[in-house]
Amino acid sequence: MSTLYKGFGPRPPGLPLVGGKIDFTNGSGVQQMLALIGDAPLPPVEQTAAEPFVGLTADGKPIRDLFRLEDSGFDPRPATRAALEFLHVLSPDERARSTSAIDSSDWQLWTNAFLSYPEHGLRLQDLSAASRDAALAVMRASVSAVGFHRIRGAMRLNGELGEFLSAYLDTLTEWCYWFTLFGEPSTDKPWGWQLAGHHIDIHCFIIGRQMVLTPSFLGAEFKSDEIFGAHRSSALEFVHSLSATQIKRAVLYDSMAPGELPKALAGVVDGRHRAGAGQDNLVLPYEGLRGDSLSAGQKELLLRMLDPHIEALAGEAGAARRRQLAQHLDDSWFSWIGATTDDAPFYYKVHSPVILVEYDNHSGVFLDNDKPEPFHVHTIVRTPNGGDYGKDLLAQHYALHHAGK
Repeated sequence: MSTLYKGFGPRPPGLPLVGGKIDFTNGSGVQQMLALIGDAPLPPVEQTAAEPFVGLTADGKPIRDLFRLEDSGFDPRPATRAALEFLHVLSPDERARSTSAIDSSDWQLWTNAFLSYPEHGLRLQDLSAASRDAALAVMRASVSAVGFHRIRGAMRLNGELGEFLSAYLDTLTEWCYWFTLFGEPSTDKPWGWQLAGHHIDIHCFIIGRQMVLTPSFLGAEFKSDEIFGAHRSSALEFVHSLSATQIKRAVLYDSMAPGELPKALAGVVDGRHRAGAGQDNLVLPYEGLRGDSLSAGQKELLLRMLDPHIEALAGEAGAARRRQLAQHLDDSWFSWIGATTDDAPFYYKVHSPVILVEYDNHSGVFLDNDKPEPFHVHTIVRTPNGGDYGKDLLAQHYALHHAGK
C-alpha cells in the first residue's frame, strides 16, 4: 500500500486499465490519460509536425544568421561508434523500426504524456538487456556525465513513481521510453537520436563536431531535488539579487494558485509552460525584465542560472554554447510567476534570440496535490529562430553539399 509523499498520496480513483495494461496500439491509452486529466486538451503534436517548420519566434519572423556550421569542440567519434554498435545488436526487424530519415517529421512527434499518435522507434522496455544497454551507450557517449545522470535519474524516478502508486506498472516504469535514431551515424554527416516518453523528451542532433540538444524536456513528479536541485537554487540566487524595481518588472504574477492565474497559465498538462510539445512554431513575445538593465554581477548570476539547462552538452561544446548565451545576455528577458521564498513553488522563463528556458512547478497529475508544489518539476529548453532539432544547421548543410539535387 502506498504511503504519503510530503503529505500527498495517489490521485483516486486511478486510470481504468484494460487487462491491467495500457494498450498503445488502439488509442485506449489516450482515453485513460484523458480520464485522469479531465477535459484538458492534449498538445497538438501531429498538427504541428505537419506544418512547415519555422521555429519558435518572438514575433513570427525568425531571425536569420544566428547559427552557423562550425567546429564547436564536440567529438562525434564515441557517439557514432556507440550508435553503430546499437544497430549491430538489433534484430533485422528492430533495426528497420529503429531509424527515421534525418529530415523526418518524427523529430517533432513527442509529448510529456502517453502517446496520442503511432509510436516510432523502439521502446526500451521491449528490448533485450543487451540492446537496451547499447541504446543507453549512445546517450552516454553523446552527452555530459551530468546530463546522462539526469536523464537516467528521470527514468528511474518514473519507475519509482509507479511503485509508489502501486499502479500503471507497465507505463510508469524505468524503461517505458521510445528511442529513435535519425539518419546514418557518421562522424561528418548529420544524424541524431530522440528519447521520448513521460517526463523525458531529449533530441540530439549531431553534425560533425557540432551538436544541438533541443528541444529538451525533463521532469519528475516527486523527489525532483535529486536532479533539479541546481536549477532551483541558482534561480533563487538570481531572483534574490534583484532590486524592488527589477522584481516589479520580472514578476508577472505573484501567486501560483490556479484560481489566480489566467487559464492559459494553469493547465493540467502544461502548467505555465508555453513552449512544450506541439509548440514548435510558437510565437512568444518577450516579457519581464530585460538583461541590459542588470548589473554585471546580476548578468553573471543569470548566466549561472542557465548553466543547469545547458550542461548536458559535453566539454567544449558546452563552453561554446555558454559563450553564445553570454553574447545575448543584454537581449535576454527574465520573467517569474509565484513567490520568491526558498520553499515556494514557482515558474521562471529566460528568453533570448538563442535560447528559451522554462522551469515550472506543477500541481499533481498522479499525486493528489491540487496546487503546484516544488517537488513536481517540468523543464523545457529550446533554441528559437529555427535552431531546434538542428533544423537551421541541416538546411545550411543541404545548401552547402546538396544544392541543385
